[in-house]
Amino acid sequence: MAEIGKVVGLSGPAVGERLRRLQSDGVIEGFTVRVDAQTLGYTLEAIVRIKPRSKQLHNVERMIRDETRFTSCDRVTGDDCFIARLALVSVAELDDILLPLHERAETHTSIVKSSLLRNRMPGLSPEKKGA
Repeated sequence: MAEIGKVVGLSGPAVGERLRRLQSDGVIEGFTVRVDAQTLGYTLEAIVRIKPRSKQLHNVERMIRDETRFTSCDRVTGDDCFIARLALVSVAELDDILLPLHERAETHTSIVKSSLLRNRMPGLSPEKKGA
């Protein structure tokens, strides 16, 4: 708290109090650890757009949940139902992961070259700025 306080110009206890208030107000839901996947050997990341075939939505959803190399997945509007991220050791893993899905879904895969933004929080909404 003292280190944060130095950066924002507050005492450690004041930072702690503000964090507790933000938690109780529901602004902060919890704290987490960010792990560098590359240090674990995952040198590649892929983004996969997934469009389940007719009556396969729940099966595809289960397959995504069960494959631990999927690191995130969003349900989306548009032609695809899911956009997911995969952590990979090599491109060769894509077949092992995606071939079982192909009986139940169409997939379109892109390899991530670099990330401009990652998990950035939005600024305050116009309504909250005045509060």
